[in-house]
Amino acid sequence: ALTEDICSLRANVERLAFSVIWEMDPDANEISTRFLKSVIKSKAAMTYQEAQTRADDPHLNDPITQATRHMLRLARKLRERRLEQGALTLASPEVKFNIDTESQDPMDIGLYQIRESNQMVEEMMLLANVAVARKIFEHFPSWALLRRHQVPTPEMFAPLLKSAAVVGVQLDVSSSSTLAASLDAAVLPDPYFNKMIRILTTRCMTQAQYFCSGEFTQAEFHHYGLAAPIYTHFTSPIRRFADVVVHRLLAAVIGVARLPPNLTEKHLLREVSDQINYRHRNAQMASRASAELYTLIFFHKRTATADARVIKVSCFS
Repeated sequence: ALTEDICSLRANVERLAFSVIWEMDPDANEISTRFLKSVIKSKAAMTYQEAQTRADDPHLNDPITQATRHMLRLARKLRERRLEQGALTLASPEVKFNIDTESQDPMDIGLYQIRESNQMVEEMMLLANVAVARKIFEHFPSWALLRRHQVPTPEMFAPLLKSAAVVGVQLDVSSSSTLAASLDAAVLPDPYFNKMIRILTTRCMTQAQYFCSGEFTQAEFHHYGLAAPIYTHFTSPIRRFADVVVHRLLAAVIGVARLPPNLTEKHLLREVSDQINYRHRNAQMASRASAELYTLIFFHKRTATADARVIKVSCFS
C-alpha cells in the first residue's frame, strides 16, 4: 500500500523526501533553517507507543533512545512556547476501531490515546508547516497557498459561555491567550469536566480555510487556534492535496522544479484553494459519518454499561 510502504519511512530503507532541517540551540531556538530534497534512511520504525515506551525506559540508553529523548525535550520547549503565545489545547475525541478482516465489522471500539510521543511529532510538523509558509510567502507573496483560522464571533461563543456559567465557570474569550488560560483554570470535582469544556470550545471554532495569499492582508493570515501569524500544510502530501501544491511551490522556491502554470496567478490559485476547501469539508463529513456508522454497527445487538455526561439537551417539536 502507498501509505504503509512506498510513501512511508521504513527502517534501513532509502526514501526520497522533501525536508526541512533546523539547527537549534538546547532551548529549541532556531539558529538556521534549510529546505531541500533529500534521501532519508531511517534507523528505526516505531509506533507512537513504542517510541514512548523506549523513551520512558530508564534501562535503555542506546543512540535511538537518546535521540528520541532529545527530540522530546525540544518538543516540550516548542509546545510550551506555543501555549505561552496563546495556542489553544482543545479536545476532539478520536474514535478508533479494530476491524474484522473478513466481515469488515468492528470488533472493538475505543478512544485514540494521545501520548507525549504524539505531541513530539505534532510539534515538529507544526514547526515545519510554519517555516514553509514563511518561505513560500517570501518568494510568492501574491500566490502562496496558506491556511488561516478566523477568530470566532461572539455569537459563536455564546452557547459555550452559557453552559460554563451554569456551573459557575467564567471564560474570557477576548483573545486566544485569555481563552487558553480560562480553559486551564476550568476545573471542577468531576475529573472529566475540563475535557468536556474543551469539547464544547472546539464546537465554537470557525472552519480553517486554505487561501491564496494575494487575496488577503497579512493581518488576515492569522491562525487563531495555533496562535500563528502565518501557516500552511506541508507535512502530509500522501493524504492532502494542499500539501502537494505547497510542495510544488517550495520546489520552485529552492530551484529544483518549475512552477506549474496553474500556480502562477492569483485567480488560478483561488480556484485551487476553493476546490481543496470544498473537498476537505466533504472528507470531514464522510469521516464523521463513518465513525457514527461503525459505532452503530458495533453496539447493534450489544449491551454496554458505562458512565456518561450530558453536555447538551435539544428540544424538537
